[in-house]
Amino acid sequence: MKLTRTYFGAVILFLLLASTSYQLIFRVEPAHVEGTNSKVDKIRLQPGFKLEHLISPSDEKIGSWVSMTFDDRGRLICSDQYGGLFRVTVPPLGTSAKPMIEKLKFGKGADTLGIGNAHGLLFAFKSIYVMVNARAKPNSGTRGSGLYRIQDLDGDDQFDKITLLKEFKGDGEHGPHSIILSPDKQSIFLISGNHTDVPPMDAYRLPNNWQEDNMFPLIKDPRGHANDRYAPGGWIAKIDPDGKKWELVSAGYRNAFDIAFNETGDLFVYDADMEWDFGLPWYRPTRICHATSGSEFGWRTGNSKWSPTYPDNLPPVLNIGQGSPTNLVSLQEAKFPAKYRQSLLAFDWTFGIAHVIKLKPAGATFTADREEFFSGIPLPLTDGVVGPDGALYFLTGGRRLESDLYRVSYVGAEETTKPVAASPNSLNLLRRQIEQFHQGPNPRAVSYVWPYLKHPDRFIRYAARLALEHQPVQTWKDKAIQEKDPVTATQALIGLIRQSKPEFKAAIYGSLLAINHRSFSQPQTLDLLRAYELAMLRLGMPDDQISSQIIAQFDARFPANNMNLDRALSRLLIPLEAPKVIKRTLKIMQTKDTASATAYRVESATSSADLIMRNPEYGTDIAKMLEKMPPAQQTYMAVMLSAARKNWTPELHNQYFAWFKKSFEFSGGRSYVGFIDRARKLALKNVPESKKSYYDKLGGADLLTANGNDMASISYPKGPGKSWKLEEAVALLDMPLEGRDFENGKSMFAATTCIRCHAIGSEGGGNIGPDLSNLGTRFSKKDMLEAIINPNKTVSDQYAATQFMLRNGTSVIGRLTNQDKTAFYVSQNPYAPDQVEKVWKKNVISAKYSPASIMLPGLINSLNAEELKDLMAYLMSNGNASNAMFKKK
Repeated sequence: MKLTRTYFGAVILFLLLASTSYQLIFRVEPAHVEGTNSKVDKIRLQPGFKLEHLISPSDEKIGSWVSMTFDDRGRLICSDQYGGLFRVTVPPLGTSAKPMIEKLKFGKGADTLGIGNAHGLLFAFKSIYVMVNARAKPNSGTRGSGLYRIQDLDGDDQFDKITLLKEFKGDGEHGPHSIILSPDKQSIFLISGNHTDVPPMDAYRLPNNWQEDNMFPLIKDPRGHANDRYAPGGWIAKIDPDGKKWELVSAGYRNAFDIAFNETGDLFVYDADMEWDFGLPWYRPTRICHATSGSEFGWRTGNSKWSPTYPDNLPPVLNIGQGSPTNLVSLQEAKFPAKYRQSLLAFDWTFGIAHVIKLKPAGATFTADREEFFSGIPLPLTDGVVGPDGALYFLTGGRRLESDLYRVSYVGAEETTKPVAASPNSLNLLRRQIEQFHQGPNPRAVSYVWPYLKHPDRFIRYAARLALEHQPVQTWKDKAIQEKDPVTATQALIGLIRQSKPEFKAAIYGSLLAINHRSFSQPQTLDLLRAYELAMLRLGMPDDQISSQIIAQFDARFPANNMNLDRALSRLLIPLEAPKVIKRTLKIMQTKDTASATAYRVESATSSADLIMRNPEYGTDIAKMLEKMPPAQQTYMAVMLSAARKNWTPELHNQYFAWFKKSFEFSGGRSYVGFIDRARKLALKNVPESKKSYYDKLGGADLLTANGNDMASISYPKGPGKSWKLEEAVALLDMPLEGRDFENGKSMFAATTCIRCHAIGSEGGGNIGPDLSNLGTRFSKKDMLEAIINPNKTVSDQYAATQFMLRNGTSVIGRLTNQDKTAFYVSQNPYAPDQVEKVWKKNVISAKYSPASIMLPGLINSLNAEELKDLMAYLMSNGNASNAMFKKK
């Protein structure tokens, strides 16, 4: 789940208040039909499956549930995110009985609230393992973050012993998360987010010599997120049932909530993105990762996240796109058709999608395709598990939202018997054999793994290099320095550099220079460039003679007109102060950036535009970014160039700082402006003191607020805001509006981005939502406030989104704007309404109105009382400053 934003712009204001006529051009079934179950109807599910709504914890006043596990009697154990544990006896499939719910008690009947607050639950070894995620509150009895084991010692079906197995330092939405049983049912695996310190371990499959390892100039998040968090980020550990032996398995995640084993016993992770980084070159989408032994996935704070091309980390199996991962579960035990049982199911909380991840063996790892199993608007998915009856059970809720428990079973005609168990392929088995040398020194290791350092499979090369790092350096140092094969030498030297032995510096640089890379492929060249970067970071910068030799080898290759190569070469040549690197980098910054923009649209399994109307609260940033996409490659070069100190001329500085001013015309995530400004300020350190003021202004200083995080042209609400209730807002405006501030009301209308989608009086040009002129003469203040605060109460089909279910297992959501005999034309971005997606009718199974308004609920929650009065006066006056409401007393 994502960090709570302090302010969100609205996509559309007052969709429900239009009086203009509109004729449907395509009839779709209504979202709500009298007598139906709206909790079920809002969910789109693949054909052949049955969906049942079992209970609503929030309606029962027992919290918002986020985790669950089945016990040995087929009962569900569930946890409220901020409360206790509950046991649910679910009715058998095919019956209409109601579930039975009991709140678990511990000891002598005392209710122990503090053993709830669980992001992860596992019933195994006749115990419940609880991943508590909370800040300890001794006076209230709340237990702090840690792994706890709960046992029933006297066999009375009640739990009487609670044992803390390991305390964790970290809590909140990036704290301790999920816990699962190993395939052999002999051990336990657990995962924590990047705000949870790695506790002391008994063994480390990933050597604990991690560092930030990035020559890219560090800029921490300008709004302060994770600024005190460093390597290795989120991590996975393996433990024994008694919690006495802890082994670090994998790390480098941002905030992966869950892990799952597939049928071959390979471990997978669904990692989170950082939505504030939208539009920036270091943004990483949510992704499925293959968590092999000792794997590292390169999360670092701020702008320092590693590229998946770095050889000292591993690439994802699949980029999914924007979202908030909360659950990953294997369907191998589900009584579903074979294509599902051999897949994983990944839950996205933000956009309400359950993704089917269809894994395909590819060498020592996997590739994957993605389908949509079910989705809903809204559907804040939290956890899912396959029950002993072969059905899928899943929860919605979290953050005190409305919470529900559902069951999905297959009732179609396809065969549901369990397929023949899949076995790892030969390269997968080879990788596992090499990984046995990740468990510490072994006299056989060096000779066994050395040939695999140049294996064509990247996961095998990674495993071999890591095996070397587990061996005493003296046993392989000379072999690495003297290696003649260029590919083997590159990998061996990366391992040696990571040992951070300054006494090897001269020999390592000499060996790197001796590598003949003329016939290298692009990935091999990137590996070599990364080796140089690591050497500069861990061993120190080379002397002038060595620097000149490095420049001589690579200077002529820059720019390479390749996104990844140019980034790697800039990280090498700019710190080495190559004479021509500034001019060449500026040339890249003046070149139209197509590769980065394509990456946003092509390299993820979901379309960013398709997500906008699934959740306007989070979709707003996506909509703005897609309307004014920042040039990510230019941005990368601009940040890298901020480290250049020498070889500048006034003309080059003028070009450079003029770029910064232009960059503020683009839109990105919440931290986009702040990151650009921080890079600009780093660059100002390298200009003459007498010219700082000039270049500061040239770079756009006058466009920004004092803290550099926002554009000064936009007036933001001062707040403090509140969660306005209809009754409170109506009471506030019960008296006549007098002496209001017209300019502030106008600013609030613009600050909420409503002006982009609506017109009122002479202001605004938006045509996505209705014209709001003369609003005050047609509707009461209560009607207007209700439309803002509770937009889902009545959804007008004039502005409702439509969800098209497609035959390939995906869906498309947007406003239907036109159709012909063969296709529907769907507008998905309210900020770019002319950009339409063509959906072929032959591919559409069904279409249905979204049951949720595409307007952001609680629009006025960022406003204080006076700001709300000014906004309402502005709307009711038709944007007329001469209205009596604005006369000063």
